[in-house]
Amino acid sequence: MRMQDGLEHKFARFGAGLSVQEGTRIEGYASLFGARDQGGDVVEKGAYAQSLRRLAAAGRAVKMLWQHDPAQPIGIWEEVREDARGLWVRGRLLEEVAKGREAAALIAAGAIDGLSIGYRTVTARKDAKGRRLLQELELWEVSLVTFPMLPSARVSAKGESLEAGMLREAAAAIETARQELRRDRRPA
Repeated sequence: MRMQDGLEHKFARFGAGLSVQEGTRIEGYASLFGARDQGGDVVEKGAYAQSLRRLAAAGRAVKMLWQHDPAQPIGIWEEVREDARGLWVRGRLLEEVAKGREAAALIAAGAIDGLSIGYRTVTARKDAKGRRLLQELELWEVSLVTFPMLPSARVSAKGESLEAGMLREAAAAIETARQELRRDRRPA
């Protein structure tokens, strides 16, 4: 998590559910409910619902940025919605924008495999383990990033086999569980 201009950023690797098609079409999960990130935060189901309703009512959309830089929009999120698993996004990189072309090439090469949300916390609480449970978030943007914070969500680039993607997802899940066990064993 990082704060800049009052916005918090939560990083997530593209998940097994996120894919790139035709080099520019992207869809999948930008945030997973109930998944503890490396900062100890957990996004609760329904956290984005109010924000998405407000954006729709105002005729605005969540922005697709490069590395959280508001001067570098690289595409369009055509659909952003919550489901039972998390925050699902579908959009396209703009080939007419140099950074959009670069992002497509970097994703295809496996050099970039992360998503990060830019948001403001509206409502949060701490649980018994001291984790911050994010109950309501004001979503501003979803960026393609180099270093994500939530290892359990990653990209499956064009050309990666289903087996390779599943193995990467399993390895990430094991690593996340190992880190959580280590944190839970620390004296309070």
